[in-house]
Amino acid sequence: MTDQTEPTLSKRTNAAKVRKAAQHPKRPGLGCKAEPATFVPVVDRNKCEAKGDCVEVCPYDVFDVAPISDADFRALSFLGKMRVRFHGMKTAYTPKSDRCLACGLCVVACPERAINLVEVSAGNMTVR
Repeated sequence: MTDQTEPTLSKRTNAAKVRKAAQHPKRPGLGCKAEPATFVPVVDRNKCEAKGDCVEVCPYDVFDVAPISDADFRALSFLGKMRVRFHGMKTAYTPKSDRCLACGLCVVACPERAINLVEVSAGNMTVR
């Protein structure tokens, strides 16, 4: 039986992209030392082009690239809708955001700068 407090490492990571992101001088976060669920990655769907770099660098399997939901599509700006249509009606989602340890790799790996780490503390959210 595995310890549920310690997230398992993802098998979907791309080692070369992880190394590159880890060396980025503006990498935010706490270097994978935060408690699970104290930070969550937030995707700006108006910017996301579903390239999947977030999936490939996240060591904790937080991200999935999937077809955009109707509700999320309706909430996009005109340019966001055009971008999503052009990129196959997909976007990045964070179904396992409770596993995030704030390593910041996803933030610097995203070519569109569509991801922010948000600290969740006592009901308040702070962008990092």
